[in-house]
Amino acid sequence: MGGNGRDRTGSEARRAKRARPRRRAAARALEGPLFLVLGLLSVGLLAFQAWSGFFPGPLPTALGVESPTCHPGRVLVLRDPPLRGGDVAELQAALRQLGLYGGPVDGVFLPAIGEAVAALRARHGLTPVARVDPAFWRALAIEWHRAHPGAGVLSATSTEHPEGELLIVINIEERRLTLYADGYPFKSYPVAVGTPWTPSQPGQWRIRNKGVHLGPQFGSRWMGLSIWWGSYGVHGTNNPGSIGSAASGGCIRMFNYHVEELYEWVPIGTPVHIVSPHWLASVPPLVQDGWGGLAVVFLQWQMQRLGFDPGEADGRFGEATDAAVRNLEAFYGLNVDGVVDTDVLCLLDLDR
Repeated sequence: MGGNGRDRTGSEARRAKRARPRRRAAARALEGPLFLVLGLLSVGLLAFQAWSGFFPGPLPTALGVESPTCHPGRVLVLRDPPLRGGDVAELQAALRQLGLYGGPVDGVFLPAIGEAVAALRARHGLTPVARVDPAFWRALAIEWHRAHPGAGVLSATSTEHPEGELLIVINIEERRLTLYADGYPFKSYPVAVGTPWTPSQPGQWRIRNKGVHLGPQFGSRWMGLSIWWGSYGVHGTNNPGSIGSAASGGCIRMFNYHVEELYEWVPIGTPVHIVSPHWLASVPPLVQDGWGGLAVVFLQWQMQRLGFDPGEADGRFGEATDAAVRNLEAFYGLNVDGVVDTDVLCLLDLDR
């Protein structure tokens, strides 16, 4: 009985050993077709993204920047259940502005908005279907500029080049971007800012990257900002009718003519201050070294106003902010521990 068991075990081991080369050969034979299929899928995905303008993850490495936080970039079509979202609401508002749609701005892509989309496409020689893609947005921009001749066009004096130290200040409430040269206003532009649900991010940032034609929804130019909790930027638009409104996903939109001019003037590293004078800040107690986010931006701003230098209001509670908090605590006779407790918040008028 034991001998038969050992014989069977040995026989199975010999068969398994003889089968190994065959399995390796089969695996090698599959590698070529498998990599070919994966390659074709990758090429197909990139082709779809280039056609639709939709990049679900980071943009291709060749474009040099991450996928912006501010725009979904999806193609809108009729579906059941219908597509919903801020991009649909923006489409509805744009078509209403042109008198092509009379329905509600509710963010729901229903047949009524689909009919308006198809009609605009037909007017510009596109297939008359309910499809909002890059070709549609180009047609919409052309339609808007026809209805608003001269809007967003550069003035005759705009070829003058600013000299000195440059600073961009964006006022969310006024929806204006102003370029300063050596502390003096040089030129001001109307912009679109984030919606109340997807707000633009106040703080003291810098231009960290630049790009040309990254996607139709970003217009002709992109200038990425150093906001470290998302990919936000100053860019052009394929919906010029949104300029002057709160319509974006947090980015700052400009007319393409305007952003092209600004793009040529400001280098990477230029400071960009996004302000909202009446924004009521909310800063929780016990903020300390290692924390980060919008609450820290407001903390840093208020410390700057009181003369305690935390460095740039960039939302990072690092060494400079820690030192500023300790200086404030020492100045007012508090326990010097670098922790923003309720006493510190009270002194900074942030205890809301």
